[in-house]
Amino acid sequence: MILPTKHLSIHASLLGLGAVILQQMDRPKTVTSLWESFQPLHPAIPFHRFITALDFLYAINAIEYRESLLQRRES
Repeated sequence: MILPTKHLSIHASLLGLGAVILQQMDRPKTVTSLWESFQPLHPAIPFHRFITALDFLYAINAIEYRESLLQRRES
């Protein structure tokens, strides 16, 4: 589920979804605005998978939540 496998493509894995989400985060955004920019590009991905990918990105310290906005974490 997190990493792609023989039966799970990179686009369906949390790692792949996280990469796509990070590409959409050119500036701090609300969860809603991030979903609205992500969803037209990937209409087959349900909202709960999107949120799980955000949880994954937060858990690996790739994003942070400040003042009601999600933003990329500076390395």
